[in-house]
Amino acid sequence: MIRHKFLRLIRDPLCHFLVLGAGIFILYSVVNGPAKMPADRIIIDENQVLRLSAQFQRTWMRPPTRQELLGLAEDFVKEEILYREAKALGLDQDDLVIRRRLRQKMEFLNEDLTEPKAPTNAELQSYFDANRDKFRRSDRLSFQQIYLNPLESTGDLKQTAVELLTRLNSNPALSADPNSIGDVTLLPTQLDAATEPEVAHTFGKSFAKVIKNATIGRWSGPYESGYGLHLVRVMKHETGGLPDMAEIRPILEREWYNERRNEAKDQFYQSLRARYEVDIRLPDVTTSRTLAVR
Repeated sequence: MIRHKFLRLIRDPLCHFLVLGAGIFILYSVVNGPAKMPADRIIIDENQVLRLSAQFQRTWMRPPTRQELLGLAEDFVKEEILYREAKALGLDQDDLVIRRRLRQKMEFLNEDLTEPKAPTNAELQSYFDANRDKFRRSDRLSFQQIYLNPLESTGDLKQTAVELLTRLNSNPALSADPNSIGDVTLLPTQLDAATEPEVAHTFGKSFAKVIKNATIGRWSGPYESGYGLHLVRVMKHETGGLPDMAEIRPILEREWYNERRNEAKDQFYQSLRARYEVDIRLPDVTTSRTLAVR
């Protein structure tokens, strides 16, 4: 029975066709070798060569030789091949540096396309009126100080300070060199055009608040800081306030441009975000505490 079925099979024309096709395929493979996949094309055209040449010239301040240009082209080909192979392997996925770089390129592209036009006088005036506090200038003090260290005093430090204050104001020559008076300290003996926050950063907030009311040109005090006592002579008190718009026009224009760019950037992002369905799932309070501890 089996022999009979086998004989019927080999006499079947379809079997003859399959055997003939397989033979032709084997013969073609032997003669021509294994089939080759079409290679990806990398074309370095004249425009790309000119760009490579321009980059070389900006770096080396001379045009490249033909051999150098060929080397630049080969290096570009190498970079392109490795880039394509890396993408094919998925090496660009989940890479924080690449993600941030692509984000920056998208933002730069949007900035190039949405560069705001120069503001009109009316637009600048409106922006200035709406942001007066942003451009308001702070008061500034220029002063000298003499430091008295409580750790160096054997008596009543405040009484010592009051006596020194009297001598300084009655004898101007005595205060000609404040560095030679008082105790040694790393604190500056003089600050010029300092704002209240700058003074507070060095001497403390309470010190900064009281000396701004000191009489100009005379020694006053003693004023207390976290370091000890100080005698202070305010040399100049520059009152702050709102400057004229014309006086700060370059600064005003810069801030206006920055705000317009940020608005355009946010609008661009919101238009992209609207195309996505976003599902943000925050952990519960217990999980959040656990993550914070870790």
